[in-house]
This record gives sequence, structure tokens and C-alpha cells, in this order.
Amino acid sequence: MKIIILGAGRIGESVAGTLVSERNDITVIDTDAVRLRELEERIELRGVVGSGIEPDVLAEAGARDCDMLIACAAQDETNLVCCKVAYQVFGIPTRIARVRSSAFKEDSPLLGKEGFAVDCVICPEESLTRYIGKLVEYPEALQVREFANGLACLVAVRAVAGAPMVRHSIAELRETVPGADMRIVGIYRRLENEPDRFIICEGPTLIEAGDEVFVLSAREHLPAVLSALHRYDKADHREVERIMIAGGGRVGLRLAKQLVETGRNYQIKVLERNHARCVQLASELPGSVLVLHGDGTDEDLLEDEGIENIDLFLSLTSDDEDNIMASLLAKRLGARRVLALINRRSYADLMHGTQIDIALSPAQTMLGELLAYVRQGDVQAVHSLRRGVAEALEIVARGDRKTSRVVGRRISDIQLPKGAQFGLVMRGLPEIGEGEPPAGAAAPIPAQVIIARGDTVIESNDHVVIFVPRKRQVRDVEKLFRVSATFF
Repeated sequence: MKIIILGAGRIGESVAGTLVSERNDITVIDTDAVRLRELEERIELRGVVGSGIEPDVLAEAGARDCDMLIACAAQDETNLVCCKVAYQVFGIPTRIARVRSSAFKEDSPLLGKEGFAVDCVICPEESLTRYIGKLVEYPEALQVREFANGLACLVAVRAVAGAPMVRHSIAELRETVPGADMRIVGIYRRLENEPDRFIICEGPTLIEAGDEVFVLSAREHLPAVLSALHRYDKADHREVERIMIAGGGRVGLRLAKQLVETGRNYQIKVLERNHARCVQLASELPGSVLVLHGDGTDEDLLEDEGIENIDLFLSLTSDDEDNIMASLLAKRLGARRVLALINRRSYADLMHGTQIDIALSPAQTMLGELLAYVRQGDVQAVHSLRRGVAEALEIVARGDRKTSRVVGRRISDIQLPKGAQFGLVMRGLPEIGEGEPPAGAAAPIPAQVIIARGDTVIESNDHVVIFVPRKRQVRDVEKLFRVSATFF
């Protein structure tokens, strides 16, 4: 696929790197020639210096035969105008814009063909705060990813000694934890002085303390899943109540507002080093949120504010080094759980699995929204896992036994790439654009979440969730679900 990316900032660079690794033809436009040159040296792509709102620059980037435009420059106005030019002048089929302003919603007429002609709006800050909200809701999880609007979830959990499933095999799952209806699809095991090793999940596979375990289940079963792998003493379990946020920028402000809107009795403190920003935060946040003028790396301030009683410490500034240091300090001073926002992938890899419980990359939280547009076949959702190494995708099975290699067949008879796992089958989901049934019509059958087992038969229109441990295997999975020409 030929894709133009506007903006060589952190988001643009991360998106470009991911798409190039999937053998897409990528051209990046930016006004910073030095940054483009550095990007060209590290990633196999083409750079064009100039403004993305100018037709001549877009033409030089290859807009006349381009399949997709991703506008992720720093300014909303630039991205919106670029999409309009791309549609009106060059007829680029798919146009995606990064928009920070909450005034532009997906259904806004301003984004339609008569407006800015944007097919999809992405907001990394919104994706990030929504994702962090899930981690606050399920504090034992390292990752929480949703499928089918939250009907099913994938969680990554660090197995702890003494949990019911630890030192037991996957085959013993039903007997050991009868109330946890789940499918374990991937295990990453850390060995001394070695990178994490991927363990293929089979019946005899043992779960060891310290393993990073990826599990799929229906949303209502998540508490049982977490109990099976992480918390072994319910009396010792404590919900997240006290939250400290270091950094009152866009992400910190959005998150504080989101947590307040949940209606839960969170005790929230926001640390911000810029005094003028503190005044602005205090004016926008309710009185229940305490805004403090200070630095998250200030040991005396953290101790004075009772860091040892904090359930979740979140370092969300724009500086990776500050976030790492603040999180390490908070953990040493007694914070129960810490999360650091880290843009650089090398830093995130280094910090993952250390004293920092969660090293979160902003770009990785929203990459799935983009990848769903790039993927071949009827892919509904894509989630990038382990900083882009693995993926979980929701793909729709189409056709019948004659036109499809999966429909009408048992899962045990379908050959996936090595290590890839069928996780869930979601049946009875409405088709996109179906809308509400007419008055007087029979009530639709409720959607089902079926744990994928060897004897499960895939039916047409099933939404199948597959865990893929190596990104290069994704194309093979997409080909497997592709229907033959006779289907059309």
C-alpha cells in the first residue's frame, strides 16, 4: 500500500516505522529537513520537505497514485486542510487526521466530503487517557485491550507466586480455576541476561511466577482472570483510590477529568512544575482534585504528599527521562504501582518489567486504530502488543465452506502460523451500519463470546480474535481469512 504521512514528529515517526516494517511504500512530508534526513537514515522511506497543505508538495510525495494519507502534524488546522486538499485535488481514497480538539467528532458534518473530507479522526491523547482508564479499573493488568466495543478483552498479567494458576499447566485451567472462562494465548518469560522468551501455549505448558501472560476472555470474566494469575488473597486486594499524576499537560488534564467523570471516589493529586499551568488546571478541574505546584522528581514533595499511601502513581510529562526518574523514585518511596509515559521505544524496552510496573508508549496506544485501515481482509480491530512485537486482531469470517478456508471448519483443522493462537469467537454481532431492528421485529439473539477450543466450528460472520506473536505472521493470517473470488 502506498501511504503518505504528514509530520515527522513522535507520532509520525512511530507510525512510519510500523508501516514500513509491513512492507508498505511510505513517504513522509515535513518542513524540518534535518529531521527528515535522520528519519531516512534509520527507516527505509522517502522524505519530502515542505508544507502538506500545498498541492505541489503533495504531488511531489506521490499523491496522484496514493492509497492513504495520514495527517499527524502538530497543528489540527494543518491536518484538516491537508485532508481536504488530498481529497479535492488528488482524490486520495482514505484520509486520516490527527485532531486534538474535542470539537471535531467522527459524526461531525465538518468532517464529511463537503467539509474537510476526513474518513477517520485519531487523537493520541484521547486514546491514551482511555487506555490508562482501563488500567486504573483493572490495576493488576499490564495491558487491557478491547474487542467488539468492550464485549471481550485481552489482558496482559504478571503472574505472581501463590496465584491459583502459577505452577500449573494450561491443561489444568478448568480444574484449577473453574470460574475463570478464559483462553491463555501467549506467555513471555524473562530469563537472566536474556531478552524475554516467547513460550507457545499448549496443554502441558506450565505458568511460572514472573511470566507475562496474555489472556482473552469476555469482559465480565476479567476479575476471575486477574484473580487466577495475580491476586491470590482477596482480603489483601485493594482497589485504586489514591492517584497521583505527575504532569498537568494535555494527557494529565484529560485523565484527571476522565477519572472524575466516572463518579468513583478517587482521591486525585496533580503535580505540575509550571505555575501558570497550575492556575489553569485549578480553574478547569473540580475542587476535589488537588493541584500542586511542584516536580514529580522532588523527593521531599512526594514524601510530604504521602507517596507511601498512593495506589497508582502516573508520570505523564513530555520528558521521558523525568517520567522514568519520577516513577522509580515514587516506587522506592512506597507507591504501590507506578506507570511511566515513555516515547522512545528503546527506553520503554529497557524499563519494561523493572521497578516500573507499566512503561507506556503513547504511539502504541493508537496504532491499532490506524492498522485496522491498513490491514487486508475484513479486519475490525488491531491491537499492537509488547511495543509492536506482537498483535491481536479481530477479523470477520466471510463466505461459506466452498469460498472460505475457515468457515465451516473446526479450529483444530485450521493451520495458523507457528505460535499464533485462536482466542475467542464472537457470534451474533450486528453488521456495521445495520442500525436498530424495525418496530415489531423479533428481538435479535444476544451476542455470544465463545472460548476458542479445538472442536469450535467457525461460522460465517463470526468475529474471530487471534493472537499473533510475531508481526510478520499477520499477512499469513489475513490470507487465511480471505474469501475466494466466487464469493463475490
